[in-house]
Amino acid sequence: MPTYDYVCEKCGHEFEYFQSMNDEKLKDCPKEDCDGAVKRLLGTGAGIIFKGGGFYETDYRSESYKSGAKKESEAAKPKESKSGESSSSGSKADAGGGAKDE
Repeated sequence: MPTYDYVCEKCGHEFEYFQSMNDEKLKDCPKEDCDGAVKRLLGTGAGIIFKGGGFYETDYRSESYKSGAKKESEAAKPKESKSGESSSSGSKADAGGGAKDE
């Protein structure tokens, strides 16, 4: 059974009411001192929770699709250079023996 939101048009009192979908809408404000008409508000509804496998687009991918996606992701990774090539040329010039120009 859903919970409906109502607002009184006379006093502005907002409240929730738990009732069956087959029940009639409420017409009167439940406050003791107010007999104003109430209006049912539009609600967002309840969130849907999916549990278990089989609810995602990728759960039923074919093996050929999975292998193609794996190859594509590996090709997109940048190739690593050897650790000594790029850093060795700059470090030799800096370590030139410590001679100072005076």
